[in-house]
Amino acid sequence: MTTLLEFKQVSKQYGADTRALSNVNFTVKQGEFVSIIGPSGAGKSTLLRCINRMIDASGGEIMFEDSNIMGLNKRGLKQLRSQIGMVFQHYNLVDRLSVIENVLHGRLGYKSTLEGVLGLYSKEEKRRAYTILKTLGLEEQIYKRCDQLSGGQKQRVGIARALVQDPKMLLCDEPIASLDPNASIIIMNHLRDICTTMGITVIVNLHQVEVALKYSDRILGVNKGSVIYDGPPAGIKREQLTRIYGSEIEEHIGELEKQHAG
Repeated sequence: MTTLLEFKQVSKQYGADTRALSNVNFTVKQGEFVSIIGPSGAGKSTLLRCINRMIDASGGEIMFEDSNIMGLNKRGLKQLRSQIGMVFQHYNLVDRLSVIENVLHGRLGYKSTLEGVLGLYSKEEKRRAYTILKTLGLEEQIYKRCDQLSGGQKQRVGIARALVQDPKMLLCDEPIASLDPNASIIIMNHLRDICTTMGITVIVNLHQVEVALKYSDRILGVNKGSVIYDGPPAGIKREQLTRIYGSEIEEHIGELEKQHAG
């Protein structure tokens, strides 16, 4: 498998006192499903957002398809972001617009400013958006306003918007944190299917260890801005969880035991 993403000695400093990432090194292969776990404030979200430069790293190199994204100009950054779809915890949809209109916003990276303002989309782009929504079980909601949808439906719209970009990678920042258990399962199943059937690399931040163990090819355990664990779900035992979570360990041990029992 080809290496799609590589972090080399990546750090992120906020002000004089806060070091969010410290000499982070890892690689991600094309078509991998990678989960990032760790306690609140560990640097998971910062790490994820450095990949598409929603946050600029302070040092090191971030290679995407052999190109160092740290040096990209505005045009290069627009091109990069068209290759990397983003799924947010709180959806980031325009509530007053319809489902299909929100999804088509995923094509804005390919448009001129004028085309974007006027909402000029080709028949092929609309057909593609419809096909993706149908795959995600939203064909009956296509013309509904997004403020009429449930949380789980909104998140599926967010995934569709990312997929219509034709990305090589999906970044998902706590995509199930605001959802009930049933909606969470639906979202994670869709993300796993996208990775398996479309060959799209998925990197997801998760608070739930049990979910990470169930769906991932690989897990990155992060604590205090450093990668403490990088390996398969089967390698996560009590000892690794203790190193990743420290004092928060007890709430996650039950999830580990439940997963091994299952």
